[in-house]
Amino acid sequence: MTTTPAPLGVYIHWPYCARICPYCDFNVFRDRGRTEEQAALVRAIVADLEAQAALTGPRELVSVFFGGGTPSLMQPQWAAEILAAARRLWRPAADLEVSLEANPTDAEAGRFDGLAQAGINRLSLGLQALDDETLAFLGRNHDAGQAIRAAQAATRAFPRLSVDLIYARPGQTPQAWAEELRAAVGLGAEHISPYQLTIEEGTAFDRAVKRGTITPPDADLGAELFETTQAVLEAQGFDAYEVSNHARGAAARSRHNLVYWRGWDYVGAGPGAHGRLTVGGVRQATEAAARPADYIRTVGETGYGFAGREALSPRETAEERVISGLRIDDGVAFAEVAALGLTPDKVAYLVELGLLADDRERLRATRAGRLVLDRLTGELAA
Repeated sequence: MTTTPAPLGVYIHWPYCARICPYCDFNVFRDRGRTEEQAALVRAIVADLEAQAALTGPRELVSVFFGGGTPSLMQPQWAAEILAAARRLWRPAADLEVSLEANPTDAEAGRFDGLAQAGINRLSLGLQALDDETLAFLGRNHDAGQAIRAAQAATRAFPRLSVDLIYARPGQTPQAWAEELRAAVGLGAEHISPYQLTIEEGTAFDRAVKRGTITPPDADLGAELFETTQAVLEAQGFDAYEVSNHARGAAARSRHNLVYWRGWDYVGAGPGAHGRLTVGGVRQATEAAARPADYIRTVGETGYGFAGREALSPRETAEERVISGLRIDDGVAFAEVAALGLTPDKVAYLVELGLLADDRERLRATRAGRLVLDRLTGELAA
């Protein structure tokens, strides 16, 4: 008996940014007129996709996600070229989701119509905040007026709009955060991703915290802001289908992120991109060369953007499923994490604490469990 492989997602990493934000630890590089390098990068990404398609075999393609970096800085015809390759190499779903991350500068908003014509049907707009003082603190290169104009332009250009916001900022109150959330809802997005500000090691914000010039909110205030997020967005008709993602109905959920959280395969292409592929029944991890020049050279030498593939053990695969699967309300089936050797007593204990739902078929985090998700997944994977 043969089984149909699960659907597939494709992630494209475009690493260039006009400015590096002080909280960012992603694989990004300043966009300083590197047109020749960027054109070569597009050709390398297409070649990488072709090589990886030979590994995956025929699969249904449910999502393509252009992330970064700032992919809205790329020329629309480059996005169209990469997307055409993905559609040629795999069988596109009838409702294929094609997402692209953008910042709300006037220059990038001017590209929206071209990107829509290239095939982008879902825009992920990095608003981050809706007041000028906070945007300056976050190191953003747009102001609140540009954020509003960009959201309005996006709702005209694309069928679906998601917006990102950052909270748990120094000095932020639950009342002010609730007002900001309601204002964001009013911009017309059907998907909102509110992320708590995380101080990542090595970033400018990390150095500022160590100097004492920035004091993040404590854990209690962070929890109150999280609960404020849930209450305000629920009242506005959004369901919290994932820890930091809220959608107005199932159709508005991010299909690409669900690929990650459901443990499906995804191809990663572009500098620093990660991927997960099942080859010969073995789950394998890929990580592309980080610097654009190195990535382009690696593709030229090997056909792939990564130097090798790491086979994951059954336990490593199960640990990944717990970490990703508990982020969504569906959770993860016990059968998928059998390699962890979870005992009924351990699960019952976490259910008794109110961190896991009482479900005999699936591991599902409760709302209380989501508040301490890192600790909960660590306990399950221990």
